[in-house]
Amino acid sequence: MIGPYSDEYFMKQAYAEALKAKEQDEVPVGAVIVANNTVIARSHNFTEHLCDVTAHAEMQAITAASEYLGAKYLTGCTLYVTLEPCVMCAGALYWSQLEKIVFAAKDEKRGAGRYGRELYHPKTQVVSGIMEKESADLIVDFFKRKRQ
Repeated sequence: MIGPYSDEYFMKQAYAEALKAKEQDEVPVGAVIVANNTVIARSHNFTEHLCDVTAHAEMQAITAASEYLGAKYLTGCTLYVTLEPCVMCAGALYWSQLEKIVFAAKDEKRGAGRYGRELYHPKTQVVSGIMEKESADLIVDFFKRKRQ
């Protein structure tokens, strides 16, 4: 059962953002940032809409959370994202000093995990695999449809 304030509960929120991205013909990746069991930022990929390669879900969520908190560091916060962060996003996540990063599906080609834990802040806990199949299927189906 998915209880309130569980990783599964908040990953479902990120997944809902990924579905919004898909509806907008963006790569379906969604993210939420949580502080004190409250979603303080939510976003999805906006790279096509903004014509900006840096407009990944994580980057958008970091900006929104920082604005919400009035702080550049996100200590005590958790990021939930449907796809493993890329190297660019991992760098931004490092500097934001999140307490925890939870991602669903691994990104074997571009994921920061290919480089081990080096790209994540040493105090940041990293958890993976929550809603992995659903998130991976969403991405695979999106690109399959694009190639038709």
